[in-house]
Amino acid sequence: MAAANKLLGISRCLLGSSRLGVPAVRTVMCPRSSRLGPGHIRAFSSEDKVTVKFINRDGETLVAQGKVGESLLDVVVEKNLDIDGFGACEGTLACSTCHLIFEDHIFQQLDPITDEEMDMLDLAYGLTDTSRLGCQICLKKSMNGMTVKVPESVADVRQAVDMGKSS
Repeated sequence: MAAANKLLGISRCLLGSSRLGVPAVRTVMCPRSSRLGPGHIRAFSSEDKVTVKFINRDGETLVAQGKVGESLLDVVVEKNLDIDGFGACEGTLACSTCHLIFEDHIFQQLDPITDEEMDMLDLAYGLTDTSRLGCQICLKKSMNGMTVKVPESVADVRQAVDMGKSS
């Protein structure tokens, strides 16, 4: 799956652990990381956690921790956060269900948007100037404590394409 994602140009944050199963140190590779450069590998300790607050569609605040290098989609899935329909395409840039709205100061720190992500965002409901797809945003230590908002409506581009084929 990772090889297929790479061929499609999809940027995911990949996590691995040592063969000895030592949990204290993990190898993190975030292809989108501009500071470290694409494909750069760096070891992080288990203390490299980032707390994220998600404001859900109903106004409820969900708090979760992720590891530096994980995508926001990974955090939602791994922590089993109750965000209806979030990440339906599993991060393959085939829908816009992981659309999130960022605070201005955090948005300014994000890596540049790709053309593929921009195409998916163009189809998202509730698009703002600080909108991005959670599957494309890798956690950084500087994001600790950030708040992201889940838009009130969600658009799954795959359903629109499927409906268009049946008519």
